[in-house]
Amino acid sequence: MKKVYARPSGIFEGAVTGFCPGCMHSSVSKLICEVLDELKAVDNACYVQGVGCCGLAITYFDFDTISSPHGRACAVASALKRCSPETLVFTYQGDGDLAAIGLAETMSAANRGENFSVVFVNNGTYGMTGGQLAPTTLIGAKTTTSPYGRQPEEHGYPLHMCELLSQLEAPAYIARVTCADVPNTRKAKAAIKKAFEYQLAGKGFSFVEIVSNCPTNWGMSPLESLDYVHDTVLKEFPLGEFRAK
Repeated sequence: MKKVYARPSGIFEGAVTGFCPGCMHSSVSKLICEVLDELKAVDNACYVQGVGCCGLAITYFDFDTISSPHGRACAVASALKRCSPETLVFTYQGDGDLAAIGLAETMSAANRGENFSVVFVNNGTYGMTGGQLAPTTLIGAKTTTSPYGRQPEEHGYPLHMCELLSQLEAPAYIARVTCADVPNTRKAKAAIKKAFEYQLAGKGFSFVEIVSNCPTNWGMSPLESLDYVHDTVLKEFPLGEFRAK
């Protein structure tokens, strides 16, 4: 019988991720492993773990991993890549880790054009720690720390990381994608692969933002959350390539 699909080699056999049902983290982490297989880079990859739901991938990825302090993944990745330039280095981070406590590290690494890749999952909430307001929370969205909805005069506006990074000269590749449906999941995989290929070619900093859901903290079913991504979130965070040198 012809084999048409197999578990990516970068995933532990029998792995249990701990991601909530319907969460796109499961899709994104699997796409990463599929891309590493296609690039024959599993044995040469190192994942720098962000704090939060992204950190659960440590029980899922069967290749080298380094844990970083909260928000410091891009700083750790910068050091790792400089010490081991032959390694395919990527961070896997959420919006609280990357765009709040880690904003300075993210912007500085991008501004230096460090030759590693960032996979950024934007679900507009602090998913693991209780559903608090995040830098990317939409205007009007209710969270545990904004029970009446995000108000610009009190909480500011959502951060748009791809647009911010596009103002810098150094980054080589910047894209925003989603896994909210099958066609877009294919595009998300292609973007991750392109980011890794840019790194392998020595082109510099590459950044892929994945607009995600959080059924648990949004108080929605998985299907409702996907509709919300399509109908509401993508209006605030439009998809596309922002930079491809």
